[in-house]
Amino acid sequence: MHYLVIDLTHGGVKIAISLAKKGKVVHAFDIYKTLKPLDSQMLDVYGVDVIELKDLENLRRDITVISPIHLPLANEEIRQYNPDLNYKFITHHEAIGEILHDWGSDIPKIEITGVKGKTSSAFMLKEILIDENPLILSSLGALLYEDGRKIILKRDISITPANIKETIDLAYKIANPICKIADGQMESENLRKYKSAIFESSLGACGIGDVGLLTNIAENYPIAKNRLDAAGAKSQIFKCDTVVCHKESFDEYYSDIKHEKVNTFSIEDKAANLHLESADYTLDETTINMEYCNVKTVNGKVTDGKISVKAFAPGRHHVLNVLGVVLTCISLEIPDEKIVKGIRNYKGIPGRTNKRVIENSTIIEEINPGINTQAIKESVNMIRDLDEYYIAIGGDYGITCEEIDEDKVSEYLETIDRDIMLTGDVGLGILEKMTKKPEYIKDYGDCYKLAVKNNRNLLFIYRSNYSNLSQR
Repeated sequence: MHYLVIDLTHGGVKIAISLAKKGKVVHAFDIYKTLKPLDSQMLDVYGVDVIELKDLENLRRDITVISPIHLPLANEEIRQYNPDLNYKFITHHEAIGEILHDWGSDIPKIEITGVKGKTSSAFMLKEILIDENPLILSSLGALLYEDGRKIILKRDISITPANIKETIDLAYKIANPICKIADGQMESENLRKYKSAIFESSLGACGIGDVGLLTNIAENYPIAKNRLDAAGAKSQIFKCDTVVCHKESFDEYYSDIKHEKVNTFSIEDKAANLHLESADYTLDETTINMEYCNVKTVNGKVTDGKISVKAFAPGRHHVLNVLGVVLTCISLEIPDEKIVKGIRNYKGIPGRTNKRVIENSTIIEEINPGINTQAIKESVNMIRDLDEYYIAIGGDYGITCEEIDEDKVSEYLETIDRDIMLTGDVGLGILEKMTKKPEYIKDYGDCYKLAVKNNRNLLFIYRSNYSNLSQR
């Protein structure tokens, strides 16, 4: 059996080398022509042959094709170069799942996917698992927490499946700076520093999680040249041993999936395994009361009960994240007191929902690469009874698979009577579609300055990666 790893831009190099280390015969196809010289040298060192698809004509062995789930090529387009081969097609997620099949058998592992709320959920879980020195891959970087101290393993790292392996390798290097890395060495009990792992993934899961959390399918956008959609890609979460899923998303997209351990959560649907009883919203701390029943745990138990937490969750969408996190913890049999303490310690994160004060102005930031119309509505709803807030809306294009619908946003903004500023490229696009023309501010930083100057508070809703903003 030969392997062909497609897409060396989104983690294919790491997958190809990992397979080659295991003695597999590996080929690689650089579909986007972005292979860096250093990566090319590494592939050569490990005997990975970089080929073109037409070179498949020369192969005479069965072949497993490993490609990202969003690959713009159909299987038939690959098979045409040598239809006589026996092909097996798997995703990058599935390949990493096989590579890490026996990894971390003695620690709690959580995989997170969904359209909204992934990063916020990951860092709430970090607070709950802080005593277990969590190893984390998120859109904010690869991180290791040791005795409460944050160790940055890598800042600029995407949440592709191969970077789960990369995060594990980076943590191994921290623990073993003079040791040569080999796949079999990662399980050294004397050298490993982490005792739990939380992995965020944009388009699915590898199936290595003891619990897989699917936050929601708030928007089912198309991928892979419209051959697949977000819901289909994220269905890979059901490879995990136990799955926690937003009930409305499960009912709409996954009700035909057969899985023994699925626990659902909902704000409104009392038929969910965990549902919201009540929420007392404030911008500082929301009290959330929940009830759960028939929750299947990782150890085969079934449990019922009630739990109340105080959380930084000023909006309905934040409360939904809390429900998913709490149900994940119940599924892992984490004690209530640890859940309550961890969620109360979570104060938001730069790059998602965050509250801070500049002079006399309170700034609520909602910075997210996946901001859409519904997210804007929910954010504005947080300050529905507060008149002293400016609202700034804007952002960047081309940062996620789904783009913002300017028509829907402009229609919504026409209906609200608030002091609105538009900023950035997204703000300019929205402005052009509006009849009622809000103020346009080119530099988003001037929105902050205006709020402080006029002694007003600011709700700042910006569609971007936080790392892009922090570098400006």
